[in-house]
Amino acid sequence: MARGAAEREQATIAAENALINVNVVRPQPAQGGKIVLPGTLEAWNRAEISARVSGYVRAWRADIGDTVRAGQTLALLDAPELDQQLAQARADYQTASADRELARISAERWESLLAKDAVSRQERDEKHGQFVSIDARARAAEANVGRLRAMQGFTQLSAPFDGVVTSRSAQLGALVSAGSAGGEPLFTIADVSRLRLHVRVPQTAAHGLAEGIRAQFSLPQQPGEHFEAVLVRTAEAVERRSGTMLVEFLMENRDRRLRPGAYVDVRIPIAGAAGAYQLPASTLILGSKGTRVAVVDGNGRVSLRPVKVGRDQGATIEILAGVTARDRIVLTPPDSLVQGEQVRVVRSNMPKADNAKS
Repeated sequence: MARGAAEREQATIAAENALINVNVVRPQPAQGGKIVLPGTLEAWNRAEISARVSGYVRAWRADIGDTVRAGQTLALLDAPELDQQLAQARADYQTASADRELARISAERWESLLAKDAVSRQERDEKHGQFVSIDARARAAEANVGRLRAMQGFTQLSAPFDGVVTSRSAQLGALVSAGSAGGEPLFTIADVSRLRLHVRVPQTAAHGLAEGIRAQFSLPQQPGEHFEAVLVRTAEAVERRSGTMLVEFLMENRDRRLRPGAYVDVRIPIAGAAGAYQLPASTLILGSKGTRVAVVDGNGRVSLRPVKVGRDQGATIEILAGVTARDRIVLTPPDSLVQGEQVRVVRSNMPKADNAKS
C-alpha cells in the first residue's frame, strides 16, 4: 500500500511537472494613438506657363528661384505671322465697314422712294436684306480683329499669381509652338507661402479623421525637427486599388523652410477602432496558419485562435477581431504549445495589457 501511494504521488507530481506554466493577460479596449504614414508636400498653387501663340522667344525676364508678382512679365515672344494676320483682318474689317455704310445708305434711299411709290415693296425689302447681311459680315470681321488682338497679347507671358519660378525652359531665339501636346512648359510658377500635405490613410484608420486635427511631420534630412499641419479636407472615398483615403493638411510656409515635392513622415493622431482590443505584442503566434493567440479556458486547456491584427504600436498590437474582453491570453507562448494542451496558469487578471510582463 505504501509503495502504491508513493507511485501515485510520483505520478501526480510528474503530471504536474509536465504542465507548462504560463502567464495570461486579458485584452484591453483599444486606445487612441498615432499612426506614421508617408506624405508629400505640394505647393498651394502651381501653374505651368506655356505659349498660347507660336513664335520665337525674344527675351525672358525671370529665372528659377526668382520671386515674381501676379502680372509680372516672364518672357516676350515674336510672332510675325500673327502680326500679318492682324493686319489682314483689319483691312478686311475696313472693307466690310465701307460695304455696310453703302448698304445702309441704299436701304434708307429705297425706303424714302417707297414712300413716294417710286419703287416696289419687294425691291425695298431686298435692299434692307442686303444691308443686314453686309452688317453681319462687318461684325464678324470686327470680332476677328478683336480675337487676333487678344492673341497678340499672349506674346507677353505673365505670372498668374505671386510665387516662385521653379522651372524655366525658355531660351532666346527658340521656336515655341502653341498647343503642342506633351510639350515642356516655358515656366512653372508655384505659390509656396502655404503648402498642402497629401497623405493616404488606410481604411481602418480613416474613420476617425475630421477637419481640424493637427498632425506632426518631419523630413528625413531634419530628423530632430518637427512641423505641424492642420487637416482641412478629406476625399470622403476609399481608393479601390490601395484601400486608402486621400487626406489633405495645410501649413504655413512664410519663411520658405519647406519645399514642395518633399517626402515627409507624418504622425496622425487617431482614435481606437470600435470593438477592437489591444494585446502585448508577445502574445501573437506567427506561422503558416496566420496570426493566432493562445486562449486558456476555465479548465486550463489551450485553444489556438486566429485573430485579425490592426495597428502595430510597438509594445502593443491592436486586435480587430478574434478575442473578447473575457478571454485569457497566454503571454509569450512557447513554440511547443499545441491545440488542446493542458497548462498551468501562474499569473492572471493583469490590470493592463501594456504593463504585462512575463
